[in-house]
Amino acid sequence: MGRRKEEPELSAWRRGRILALLSLLVAFLLAFHAAVPNAPGRLGSLLETFLPWLGLAVPGLLALAFLRRSFAALTALLLPVVVWLALFGGLLLPGNDSADGITALQHNVSDENPDPAGTAKKLVGADADLIALEELTPSSLPAFTAAMAPDYPYRATTGTIGLWSKYPLTDIRPVDIRPEGIGEGWNRGLRATATTEQGAVAVFVAHLPSVRLSLKNGFSSAWRDESAVLLGAAIAAERLDRVILLGDLNSTVDDRGLAPVSSRMNTADTGFAFSWPAALPVARIDQIMARSATVTDVWSLPGTGSDHLPIAARIGL
Repeated sequence: MGRRKEEPELSAWRRGRILALLSLLVAFLLAFHAAVPNAPGRLGSLLETFLPWLGLAVPGLLALAFLRRSFAALTALLLPVVVWLALFGGLLLPGNDSADGITALQHNVSDENPDPAGTAKKLVGADADLIALEELTPSSLPAFTAAMAPDYPYRATTGTIGLWSKYPLTDIRPVDIRPEGIGEGWNRGLRATATTEQGAVAVFVAHLPSVRLSLKNGFSSAWRDESAVLLGAAIAAERLDRVILLGDLNSTVDDRGLAPVSSRMNTADTGFAFSWPAALPVARIDQIMARSATVTDVWSLPGTGSDHLPIAARIGL
């Protein structure tokens, strides 16, 4: 007596089990990325830095599921799609175009920028109320100052960072975010009070240490994480209720390394606004955040000759 031929419907459900498991794995990593350990090599932070791009696994798995004619794989794919949309779907929606509040701009201008005056002209053209810059050099600072002074009469600088404002700036002081092991003269944090039409706002500008990715050491972010703790403590100690943070934080809002800061602040719920690298942006490591105020929209601006794109945001006070 011959073997009974398997029913086609049952075969379609049995095929592609590995693809179905891979779909479930993608959904798990999206939903429970915080469960991925950071040791060794800070793998958790690395995953979170590029977390939205994990969704690119779905089209590939979908194509394989069709090739395998697998109902199981196609059904399992619904889970990562739903989780991705729950996490990032809102970022695809248009932002709030309300005229209320102020506009802030953040840009790492690059210490190798070949045309600081041209970069400054482009930034002024964005007509933001506040402009924060990082990687200013002694040779580029005069060019930025001269180009921006007519539209931004108020300025605060320390080390390699600066803040230009249409509003008066007072109580300007450096903020120590220097990790242990970095030498004297490393000044990448400042704080100022901007007197807006809606009242006083504390404005912080920061440039956290860079991260490195290598096969030997993995995702090296120890200095950045330590600096984030110091910055978070400075913001927590700020006496003014309303705070705006502008900076190259070398971290995305999903990265747990930024939690000491991001847990105290809010950022826009719309717009990916990828800012790095400028040639092919894959992550927003430049941030505009607020406390006791609302970041209603964030977007990236055209390139300026830096390896970062500028980003701008509307902030409701």
